[in-house]
Amino acid sequence: MPSYKAPVADALFLLNDVLHFERYGNMPGFADVSPDVLEQVLGEAAKLCEEVLQPLNQAGDRQGCVRHDDASVTTPKGFKQAYDAFAAGGWIGLPIPPEYDGQGLPYTLSALMNEFASSANMAFAMYTGLTQGALAALLRHGSDEQKRLFAPNMAAGRWTGTMNLTEPQCGTDLGLLTTKATPQADGSYAITGQKIFISAGEHDLAENIIHLVLARIEGAPLGVKGISLFIVPKTNVGPDGSLCERNKVACGSLEHKMGIHGNATCVMNFDGAKGFLIGEPNKGLSAMFVMMNEARLGVAIQGLAQSEVAYQNARDYAKERLQGRSLSGPKTPGKPADPIIVHPDVRRTLLEIKAFNEAARGLVLSAALDSDVAHRSGDAAARQAADDRLGLLTPVLKGVLTDIGFENTVKAQQVFGGHGYVGEWGMEQFVRDARIAMIYEGANGIQALDLVARKLPKDGGRAAMAFFNEVNDFIAREGAGPEMQPYADAVKAALGDLQKATVWLMQNALAKPDNAGAASYDYMHLFGLVALGYVWLKIAKAALEKKARGDGVAAGMDAKLATGKFFMERMLPETSLRLARIVAGADTMMSLPAEMF
Repeated sequence: MPSYKAPVADALFLLNDVLHFERYGNMPGFADVSPDVLEQVLGEAAKLCEEVLQPLNQAGDRQGCVRHDDASVTTPKGFKQAYDAFAAGGWIGLPIPPEYDGQGLPYTLSALMNEFASSANMAFAMYTGLTQGALAALLRHGSDEQKRLFAPNMAAGRWTGTMNLTEPQCGTDLGLLTTKATPQADGSYAITGQKIFISAGEHDLAENIIHLVLARIEGAPLGVKGISLFIVPKTNVGPDGSLCERNKVACGSLEHKMGIHGNATCVMNFDGAKGFLIGEPNKGLSAMFVMMNEARLGVAIQGLAQSEVAYQNARDYAKERLQGRSLSGPKTPGKPADPIIVHPDVRRTLLEIKAFNEAARGLVLSAALDSDVAHRSGDAAARQAADDRLGLLTPVLKGVLTDIGFENTVKAQQVFGGHGYVGEWGMEQFVRDARIAMIYEGANGIQALDLVARKLPKDGGRAAMAFFNEVNDFIAREGAGPEMQPYADAVKAALGDLQKATVWLMQNALAKPDNAGAASYDYMHLFGLVALGYVWLKIAKAALEKKARGDGVAAGMDAKLATGKFFMERMLPETSLRLARIVAGADTMMSLPAEMF
């Protein structure tokens, strides 16, 4: 049976020593999080995930969800009790303002809890994560009355939330959606249509489910300019917040999926269901994008989370499994064979995953802090800079972390050999669960196009230029000296590849858009490698400073420095390969007629 230990120590190192969490103390919610409180919060989060959520993961995968004849859905055994414990601990409302019954703490802490929960039980964590995303959209675009009615119950976990975008005929191209909204005399709308792939669309965890639904008001313009966003409760809500009659929305069926079996992925049928407009008519996409962007960061966290739990189990197995002898001579002479961690290829595999995990966690936490600054800072310039950086990095985080996260679960499975292919050890579940993260909330090819076509040129390339300058400035300021120079030189070379790729796109994509499309996926991964390398550069600096202070953690810092050096030597040079693919252009790729495929 697989195991999981939340990486609390690594998270604290990143927050305290690398990202300097204390510098944000002037923002709302941060002042209350002293180092002791931070450690206590993460410790409690770890305890819940390790002791309550993780033991349900494998059993929940095998049992799955069940839809009954009355269209109700039962989640796996133990999920309801785990959800009650999660809600009672205040984890759903952790970053929600106190006026809506939240704790008002930094979103950054919630991001870490989401990582721990997704490593422990990804299918379970989706129920709570979607609720947080729906809350974010509601608090940004909902009316005061809508916030009063729905937000406190969602923050407390009494009600959950979903997002309903996809229809059988439209996924990425939301302009094709046909779900209609008919105005009613009381100011509400009758919502009619079908949505598919709706995670947590129906379940037995909470007393109500608040669906956020994209639909087209009758007479609205065609395409994305005619889409509006609606609140559609599973059970209607009275003016005083009490539950009334059941709304005309139901789960038509459950999808039979490759993974995340413990999460109810539903076909949802809306048959004139009562809905309430959020924000302005025909402006639904901008409102829904609040939830989608939050969800995309959440999915990036899922990629890291599955990579982390897969790594932990592969590492432990490699230390125990005896097979063959070390190439340099026996390391355990008293045993019939050496543990497989002595073999260079096993070490390569584990170090590739470890090096990714530590940098990816730092990148996620940096983005989460950007989100906190963008929403909480009193400095307008700081808010703008953080929003620029977050917008630029969101498609990179979603696409790169889920691509590599999935690859890493496969690598970890490989460490187990044949045992990794059978269900007992749990590795094949990590592979199956991680695969969806590359697909939902915008498939990764779409993330790459979003980066190249929208985020890169936005505001004249302001965000990208600021990121390049940030990395260059750090190298110039901190990269000197024999200890830092190997890290700094590697990142500088990688950044040079990224800047060359960016210039090539500027020169070749506008006149020939296919060049942008052909380059986008490699550009996204090139950008991701540089971003991860930049995090490792900051980790190396923090580790060297921590060693110099002699505070008794030298061994741990040596491990980080060696892992970072491995990343620089063996993983970061991939930027030159990505650059070569980008500048090859689109001609050959687009030359083959469709009938020749």
